[in-house]
Amino acid sequence: MRALIVMAFVGFGAQLVDGSLGMAYGVTSTTLLLAVGTSPAAASATVHLAEIGTTLASGVSHWRFGNVDWRVVGRVGVPGAVGAFLGATVLSQLSTEAAAPVMAGILLALGVYLLVRFTVRGVPRRLDRAPLKRRFLAPLGLVAGFVDATGGGGWGPVGTPAILATGRLEPRKVIGSIDTSEFLVAISASGGFLLGLGTAGIDMGVVLALLAGGLLAAPLAAWLVRLVPPRLLGAAVGGMIILTNTRSLIRAEVIPLAGAATTAVYAAIVALWIAALAVSWAAWRKERAATAEVGAATALEVPSDRA
Repeated sequence: MRALIVMAFVGFGAQLVDGSLGMAYGVTSTTLLLAVGTSPAAASATVHLAEIGTTLASGVSHWRFGNVDWRVVGRVGVPGAVGAFLGATVLSQLSTEAAAPVMAGILLALGVYLLVRFTVRGVPRRLDRAPLKRRFLAPLGLVAGFVDATGGGGWGPVGTPAILATGRLEPRKVIGSIDTSEFLVAISASGGFLLGLGTAGIDMGVVLALLAGGLLAAPLAAWLVRLVPPRLLGAAVGGMIILTNTRSLIRAEVIPLAGAATTAVYAAIVALWIAALAVSWAAWRKERAATAEVGAATALEVPSDRA
């Protein structure tokens, strides 16, 4: 029972992050399931089954708050479902020994991407109103869906930054659209895993615990997307994922370290993580101050214009 309560808190925290950032539910949940000894394919299958419910709730919540562009959902979600099914099929055929370091490597790369992306670049603010084309969204969805299933997460980390970088959709609608389209990806990946694995290794108690926590967090996250500084949250999640999956690779002897060398690597990662959080915090405060100055200047100009 205690383990299930912990998983419910994991689901709540992962969905809170995912609904606010447009990424990291799968990466966070899968990382923690791998850390407690779940096999890679079973971990990804468990997370995707839970995501059927959490992504539906998240999509409805984002829709209610006006955060969804349905053209983007259709154009990226359907190819994403195809990619997810293919990825689930591939992962189901790999042995646990082969799949564990592969998944940890993918998750580590996604963690590095999150940390660098949100620490250095933040979120673009300039918008180009030209619509996003199918020729861009379809390949993006296919790749993101495949990475999501094979890595236990990746739909958001691949899809959200790519669409944000175009500057053609405001951040809250990017996050809402990616979260909503992930419902299609979760269904497709789950179907692929069930065909490839059956129910072997999937603990429905864990699925329901992750689902319960995610359902509670979904509406809160859709509301918080307007308030929480994404730079800080992205850096925090990225650092945690890097640390956890580096540990997995060291334990699998993919990274051949031991003793003092291992401690030194962990210390370096923690130091980098703290530095990234400090940089992200400072950048967010600077952005907030600049926005406040612009608002104050605009307010002062109104009386003079009327005069």
